[in-house]
Amino acid sequence: MNLCMSQKILNKSDLEEYQLKAINYILNKKRCGLGLKPGLGKTICTLTAFSEIIGKKVKKLLVIAPLTIAKNVWINETDKWSHTRDFRVSICCGNEKTRLAGLNAEADIYVINQENVEWMYDQGFSKYGMIVVDESHEFKGHDSYRFNALKHFKSIYMVLLSGTPAPSGLIDFWSQQYLIDKGKMFGDITGFRKHYFREKREGHGYECVYPKLIMNRLKRNWLFMDSKDYLDLPDKMMITTPVIIDNYQEYKSFEDDFYLKIQEMEITAVNAGVLCNKLIQYCNGAVYDQDRNVIIVHNNKLDMLDEIMKQHIDENFLVAYNFKSDEDRIKKRFPHAVTMNAKDVNELEPLWNEGKIKMMLCQCNSGRGLNIQKGGRIIIWFGLTFRLDSYIQFNDRLHRRGQDKPVIIYHLVGKDCKDERVMQIIGHKDLTQEELFKVLKNKDD
Repeated sequence: MNLCMSQKILNKSDLEEYQLKAINYILNKKRCGLGLKPGLGKTICTLTAFSEIIGKKVKKLLVIAPLTIAKNVWINETDKWSHTRDFRVSICCGNEKTRLAGLNAEADIYVINQENVEWMYDQGFSKYGMIVVDESHEFKGHDSYRFNALKHFKSIYMVLLSGTPAPSGLIDFWSQQYLIDKGKMFGDITGFRKHYFREKREGHGYECVYPKLIMNRLKRNWLFMDSKDYLDLPDKMMITTPVIIDNYQEYKSFEDDFYLKIQEMEITAVNAGVLCNKLIQYCNGAVYDQDRNVIIVHNNKLDMLDEIMKQHIDENFLVAYNFKSDEDRIKKRFPHAVTMNAKDVNELEPLWNEGKIKMMLCQCNSGRGLNIQKGGRIIIWFGLTFRLDSYIQFNDRLHRRGQDKPVIIYHLVGKDCKDERVMQIIGHKDLTQEELFKVLKNKDD
């Protein structure tokens, strides 16, 4: 077991009333989605529901999750509770030999990362009494390999978990709902688009024309809970810090011409998508050329990061970075910084929570499943992300149950640069997501 002996073992009686509601929802619906904001305990709710039916209605539980969560969160959570700590958990991650050994092992719970769902189906492992899809919005793409493999899996119970079920809007629900009911609610994707959406005028994506109709239908087998309705959370302060970048005229020239020559190096963006990526790199201070060489163009965000740290001399800092070049440059400037990734979560998480890490770096799209709210209260977004789910999940690593101080979240934003557009898009998506929870949550059901 991974449990530290000094940690208190929790009992069923320690479950909150809202968690019992979620557990009963799973048991009654059998095939459903839980749209619970981070911090409400989706994992233990699902494990407790499984503990009620194992040996009676089902024998095995399959958990499909992002890699970091698959390798760490589920086995650690089973160890914390008296009614789940005897479950045999098999982690089916790693190379093919390791995955096969894990899937063939005698266990109660099998945990595999999302990237291997198609492989798993090809190997003939597709029938389980209960299947849980953690971070189910990762299956929103109806034409993705992972979705088209998973839709053929068979189970009595199918439970989808997500704190951000619609990061790009209500259209994200089609594939998730299909996993629940095989198309009974919304039909095929073509019909779903035809009846509820219209193409945007600029031709990129779809705009929902009947949002309330979709939301009302989702109430049949989705339970939504917002953490602020059930948890006494501290205040959260969001700060946008403009950063004036050096060589701004070169940035503008690159944006206009898709071409940059700097330090005798040439960089060409072949399309708008590549250009957007390169401009965000430029905002952060270093750009990759076509051979993956790093060209440093300024240190303005590093300087601002240093200034913020000086303003909070006694605090610890969780820093979100985007590119490997960002991580390397931050570590060169701040040698005490450490990076948390999937392989060292169990080692670094307790050190951070004990206040022994001054600066911890985490790639901005991989901050899910971490319980690090006790080690600090300041997040600094060095590199920004377009992904709303990653953005919300990262911020909720510190602003969650167990945090006893106000949380401050800084965003280092290149002034008059692509960074500002990223913040606009995230803000718009967040409004859509919040509206979803406002309409669908029902505390009295």
